[in-house]
Amino acid sequence: MSIAIYFILFVIGSIVTEGAVDLGTSLKPSTTEYWQSPGKNFSFGFYPSGNSGLYVVGITFSAINDTTLLWSAGNDGGIKVDEGGSLDFQTDGNLVLRNGTQILWQTETANRSVASAIMQDDGNFVIKNRSSANVWGSFEHPTDTLVIDQKFNRGQTLRSGPYFFKLENSGNFTLKWKSNITYWNQGAPGATVATLNNQGIFKLFNDTADSLWMARSSDYTDNSITLRRITLESDGNLRSYGWVRSSGKWQLGWSAVEDQCQVYGWCGNFGVCVYNETGPFCQCPSGDFVQINPNDPTGGCRRTQDIMQCSNNQSMVELDHTEFFSYPPESESDSEIYYLGIPDCWQNCLKNPSCTASTIMADGSGTCRMKTSNFTSAYQSVSIPSTSYVKVCGPGKPLPPSSSSLKTRTKWKVSGVVIAVAVIAPVIGLIALQFGLWWIFCRHNPRFRFGELPAQYTLLEYASGAPVQFSYRDLQRCTKNFTEKVGSGGFGTVYKGELSNKATVAVKQLEGIEQGEKQFRMEVAAISSTHHLNLVRLVGFCSEGRHRLLVYEFMKNSSLDTFLFNPSDQSKTLDWDTRFSVAAGTAKGIAYLHEECRDCIVHCDIKPENILLNSDFCPKVADFGLAKLVGREFSKVLTTTRGTRGYVAPEWIGGLPITAKADVYSFGMTLLEIISGRRNMDADPEWSELFFPSWAAAQINRENFMALLDKNLKNSADPEQVRRAAMVGGWCIQDEEESRPSMREVVQILQGIKDVGAPPIPRTLLLR
Repeated sequence: MSIAIYFILFVIGSIVTEGAVDLGTSLKPSTTEYWQSPGKNFSFGFYPSGNSGLYVVGITFSAINDTTLLWSAGNDGGIKVDEGGSLDFQTDGNLVLRNGTQILWQTETANRSVASAIMQDDGNFVIKNRSSANVWGSFEHPTDTLVIDQKFNRGQTLRSGPYFFKLENSGNFTLKWKSNITYWNQGAPGATVATLNNQGIFKLFNDTADSLWMARSSDYTDNSITLRRITLESDGNLRSYGWVRSSGKWQLGWSAVEDQCQVYGWCGNFGVCVYNETGPFCQCPSGDFVQINPNDPTGGCRRTQDIMQCSNNQSMVELDHTEFFSYPPESESDSEIYYLGIPDCWQNCLKNPSCTASTIMADGSGTCRMKTSNFTSAYQSVSIPSTSYVKVCGPGKPLPPSSSSLKTRTKWKVSGVVIAVAVIAPVIGLIALQFGLWWIFCRHNPRFRFGELPAQYTLLEYASGAPVQFSYRDLQRCTKNFTEKVGSGGFGTVYKGELSNKATVAVKQLEGIEQGEKQFRMEVAAISSTHHLNLVRLVGFCSEGRHRLLVYEFMKNSSLDTFLFNPSDQSKTLDWDTRFSVAAGTAKGIAYLHEECRDCIVHCDIKPENILLNSDFCPKVADFGLAKLVGREFSKVLTTTRGTRGYVAPEWIGGLPITAKADVYSFGMTLLEIISGRRNMDADPEWSELFFPSWAAAQINRENFMALLDKNLKNSADPEQVRRAAMVGGWCIQDEEESRPSMREVVQILQGIKDVGAPPIPRTLLLR
């Protein structure tokens, strides 16, 4: 018998008490009596706990046949009793839950002049004194759910299993695992109370009733939904629901954590959260682990052999695209965070008896997280560029690349021949049809030649990691025939466009592309597989006939140069905090290209024009990977494009081989421009006798750092940050490659993790 049917049978024939509940009244599971609000909106009483034969005390909606508890006596679905249980509203005013003679729960309201209790129409069950004042209420002791207009005050907590949802004294909501690991944090300073309104909007207010933060349900405009709730569920996610009467079901309106795999501990200890076609699921990190409970994948995994039993025979299993989470306070422990390369990250963990796993972060910082805690939670996705390692006994047993489709592969083995015939035959037929159509319609069209098939027919070969493909006509349409130009450079011209889904994009028409069709697509696939917060995301491409275009996410605030070199518009002057954040973010993006991609990507054209800013002024490095697309003509592009020459490293001009250190030099010049707000090559009436980089290098060598600062920022910059930025800029523009730091070291210097002395003045600048 289903839970819903069981609930309906339970309610039929029940004894209903509406209004005030007198002292001395009791409820028992066997009598199926409950206390209902005057408007018949809510009911308070015993309810079956699934099919277990046990019962819990709770509050439900009266008007619908649904077993969802809005409140329970006790957490985690309520304290369970058998048919011998009772809920007694004693004559001394205490409400007590018993199982037989054993007291399991109570309101502790004895001897407080209690006169009655009532299930109110707002969903609050209250106990009142003789003056009709509340001495206890279920709203003051929420369990895992909030209803419409219920006040959730600062300091209150919802709980479900090991998960906690709390409105902190800071004004922020937090979701925590075991009350200490914070994996979600939203809100606003000064917030004191939150409520869910009847439209499905969850709002935070301060003491003067000002709205400070809100989250809207997806159905907030649907006035037919009158019953709503917010529940902290057993999987650790906080969700908002609305009751749809036509279907008789709760409809999801909002989730605090949009990506379930981001919920700490959802897959248990050493569980790895991954996605397949149906959604998130849990698996073990390698064949060296088994699930603790095969019937519950979220219960975690254990090693088949304890690593304490094989201290002389341990290894690290590599997990691509995987991150072992480190949330506060774990992430604040200095003993777990190091700044190492990939080999050192796993080797140090292997040598450390306390370390069980490690993650090398792909954020440009070179951060290595060593997991020494007793609990480890992981997330695996192709969108995660980080690499993790887990310690095991013996040589290790990595899972097959497509472990989530093992069942599919098993079926393939059983009926492989049948499937092969069923798949290959139509494919051969389609190929024959395609060739026939080409022969009839296209063989005399110069746009269509063997080796230059239309783009939509040749993508399949490169589908792995490939971005979205557009036809040239699509991009003509979305850019209004390339009328709104937003930028240009050595690689081509950029136009603003709008896709059919209303997403705004930047469309770059490439110029001077040498590669053939196949190589172009392979390079584009490589660019699209490069993901980082501080890199512009490639949305798609077009390769049709002679046309080569790339489609990127659109950056609302354009490029950094529009804010640095626009003295006539003071509204575009960036404050120091923003400049320093842009510098650090840019360094992280370049460091990722150099050290954390499968193959080192040398940008070759770092300059303010190629540092784009989103609506929050988060920097995004653009045009990475394009130097390889342009090929040998790129040197000519660099030396003839205005504004680029001042960023070119000496070895490039000298015709020497180009390495990642060329980007370091360009970044150093860009960093000096960020500090000063001056072009390194432009003449300035105030500095007509001085070449700016030469003057700047001399000031850095003398440790006269504040002299470099943009005159618009004189009294608003952090001197220590200016010092670090100037120092690293001075080292980046050294003549010899070996004297320049790596971009990972640049990030560490800017963050204050590493320090350096004053750099010498480069010889090439002394000659100016």
